[in-house]
Amino acid sequence: MYPGNQNVNNTMAGQATHQASISLYHYMCYNIVGTEEHVKSLRIINTVRDNLSRSDIEIPITGGSFGEGLDMRGSDVDLVKVLTYIEVCENINVSFNPDKTYFTMETGETQPGYTLLRLIHRKHLAILELCNEKEGEQYFSNLKLKQRFTSKFASIIHGPCVYDNDEFLDLAYTFHNRSWITPVEEWITRSKNAWPENDVKQSIIKHGVLFVPKGVQGSKKEELEWRISFCVGEKFLIYSFTHTQLLCYALMKILLKDVIEIDIEYKELLSSYVMKTILFWIS
Repeated sequence: MYPGNQNVNNTMAGQATHQASISLYHYMCYNIVGTEEHVKSLRIINTVRDNLSRSDIEIPITGGSFGEGLDMRGSDVDLVKVLTYIEVCENINVSFNPDKTYFTMETGETQPGYTLLRLIHRKHLAILELCNEKEGEQYFSNLKLKQRFTSKFASIIHGPCVYDNDEFLDLAYTFHNRSWITPVEEWITRSKNAWPENDVKQSIIKHGVLFVPKGVQGSKKEELEWRISFCVGEKFLIYSFTHTQLLCYALMKILLKDVIEIDIEYKELLSSYVMKTILFWIS
């Protein structure tokens, strides 16, 4: 084959790929995910609904794919409820609000990403019903918390969440640490790439972290372990995606649900969380 013919073939292949990409983009926008304007509108609706549903004792956060702005077939609806009358603090040398209960983190005996929560200040004796005593100290039981919030409408405990009986709504009760915590300080000083932009990064840091009632499966202290959650920060990162990046994320979720998860041999290999994390790292 002459070099000239090879160049022509490469050009034609490139044009075909470009046209296929544009066609896929438009199909995803108008048939699966929605346009950029649709996604923005859905996110605004979620934010308004969350703000209107706030109360003195809990702050709702719409999570899952729907909370990220993806209104796709099979999109999961996760609702995170941050209970405001209980807070977690890493530094115990702070002034406490007498109307709140406080726990402190203990990460010395847990795997990375998990912590024990030790009671350091209580408002009511009732909190002791949700704790287990260990070496003279009271530690928050993730199992007792989930059992407390089960009802005839949401009676299925699954991981950190309580499902409604139709398994449509995934509900997780969480607690907040207002400050960025020591185990993830490295993220603040990581290499200053163009993404995420500094204002996004500062918003993530300002919102702190949450603690989800889920321990390491099989751990001797599984009932007392709490997973450190960055779901609010992850939401900020997803919101900072371009629409093209969001469509790539949606395609990966479709691949997971419609291809990988229907194969018994490979269904446990990947999760949407892993795929999302991969996108974060390469962005």
